[in-house]
Amino acid sequence: MTFKLLTVAAALIGFAVTGAAIPGICDEASRAAPINVAAAAQGTAPDFAGISNWFNSKPLNIADLRGKVVLVDFWTYGCVNCVNTLPHVTDLYAKYKDKGLVVVGVHTPEFPFERSASNVQAALKRHGITYPVAQDNDSATWNAYRNQYWPAQYIIDQNGKIVFQHEGEGRYDEIDRTVAKLLNASS
Repeated sequence: MTFKLLTVAAALIGFAVTGAAIPGICDEASRAAPINVAAAAQGTAPDFAGISNWFNSKPLNIADLRGKVVLVDFWTYGCVNCVNTLPHVTDLYAKYKDKGLVVVGVHTPEFPFERSASNVQAALKRHGITYPVAQDNDSATWNAYRNQYWPAQYIIDQNGKIVFQHEGEGRYDEIDRTVAKLLNASS
């Protein structure tokens, strides 16, 4: 066995033994074990930055949403995992919007065709999305949150602090309980 093959084999064994994941190559591992470090490190939620279009709403900012519980949902309509989460996000919005929850979808495109405002508008109609959606074509809000994954959800409390973060699909009951707890605490 050549030295190069031996090195590659050792690296693969190391990844298998430690359970390490390479972002973008092994997304399943990252979804299975969500990383909550970024939210804790950020504390106060960043504002929406570099938004090219707002759908279903006038432009929003985090400061004006103080006193509300906010779910920021990073997604793109071409991502199957994102599309799989949309029914849960829209159900959560319907359940809690009259109790103080604001959902803001942040559509951050991965591919050039996802940058089209008319394509985003068509996706909103197709998926029955009526909550505010920000079109983040230059990834400015994505970068402000230090986000790395589609989909990703951030729950922001009434004081503007990120209190929950999740990447990928799942944890829907935990997201619901977190929102419910925050809303009950304020009523």
